[in-house]
Amino acid sequence: MYDEDELSLLEAETALDPLDDIEPLSDESEVIKPDPEEMLMLLGDPQPQKRMIAARTFCDIEYAPAIPQLIHLLTDTCPLVRVSAAYGIGRNPSPEAIEPLIAQLQRDFNGHVRKGLVWALGNCRDKRVLAPLADALRTDIPAVRLWAASALAQMAKVGYEAVLGAIPPLIQALVKDPVGAVRSNSAWSIGQLCRELPNNVVYATAIDALIQAFAEDQDLGVREDTKSAILGVGDPRGLQMVETLEQEGWF
Repeated sequence: MYDEDELSLLEAETALDPLDDIEPLSDESEVIKPDPEEMLMLLGDPQPQKRMIAARTFCDIEYAPAIPQLIHLLTDTCPLVRVSAAYGIGRNPSPEAIEPLIAQLQRDFNGHVRKGLVWALGNCRDKRVLAPLADALRTDIPAVRLWAASALAQMAKVGYEAVLGAIPPLIQALVKDPVGAVRSNSAWSIGQLCRELPNNVVYATAIDALIQAFAEDQDLGVREDTKSAILGVGDPRGLQMVETLEQEGWF
């Protein structure tokens, strides 16, 4: 369904906020504070460039009156406008935006746009986003899977049931995804979610997956990130395994 060439695998995908990758529109845009009401009017401008500039404004500021128009722009003919609208919603999350975000994620053929949609869905922190994020983690191109893995960590803010639902696809990605960066982000998210779990079967399974990845993954970066996740959780069994392997000179 998707073109693997439309996004490079990693393309500076190291931060936990994809907006870090967006260059400022101009030096002037860093100095002058835009008027949100003026930008709101520009969201309906017939010129795509102006719609994009306006949508990018709401990537940096919270302004609830812009939400309906940003939702409308998710289906804009210009992909730069769509991705800017997705990021704008991510900074201005709204329950009303969730279904339109999910619908666009399912039909948009542009990987950059889907990446923004996934990030926005995570920021919405709603149980409805769990299934589409898990599906993106399983089936999308590498850069989108990367952000889906990170976005699933937001289920920690949704509730216990959402955490339980997020753990299995993250474990699958940690163990099976062919891209090291996706496995690393999955390890980070598992670590975040484990902090919200009691010591039950799901928790133990997640810790087992982190230990397995730390011991067996061929990518040094993944092992480092998995170790950080284990240390962050503070699980005694995981900490003991890390200490044992390092004492044996494995790492």
